[in-house]
Amino acid sequence: MTEIRQLIAAERHDLATLLKELPATQWDAPTLCEGWRVREVVAHVTMPYRYSTPRILLELFRSRGRFNPMADRLARRDTAELSPTELTECLAANVHHPWKPPGGGFEGALSHDVIHGLDITVALGIDRTVPPERLGIVLGGLSDKHLKYFGVDLTGTQLRATDLDWSYGTGGKVITGRAQDLLLKVCGRVVP
Repeated sequence: MTEIRQLIAAERHDLATLLKELPATQWDAPTLCEGWRVREVVAHVTMPYRYSTPRILLELFRSRGRFNPMADRLARRDTAELSPTELTECLAANVHHPWKPPGGGFEGALSHDVIHGLDITVALGIDRTVPPERLGIVLGGLSDKHLKYFGVDLTGTQLRATDLDWSYGTGGKVITGRAQDLLLKVCGRVVP
């Protein structure tokens, strides 16, 4: 448990460091999260540190139990109220925060941070490679449930990483690539 918490803290620290150096104009650049700029993604990533569980449940109730519309509404509202500096400072101050997504454990927290970090860096053309020990945990936790959540159908397809000992799925169609690029494919992201 301690090791994965250290990996989560390292991922959050890396993203906070990157955001501190990001030019102001890039905060309005689109990301791989459809319809979200960098500022909305960072607002979303920091949401668990800024909202209590009862508040999240209230907001979820207001969105009729639909998480994605709630997350979108909060991210857009929060970016109108919080500056990029405030969002970055929130992330930096919470690298050791014990947040875990419901049912996802610490592996889910690491996945959340890695995926959204890639949403930003890949869209901006920033050459960042997620460390293999972090990607290994994220990809190791992959299941059909995740594919369904992201609306991805890999029937008859096998994914094989070229930089990590990892593969997923079966079938005659084989897609190879860097582990982090395959992770984005699994998450339904359209990579530029």
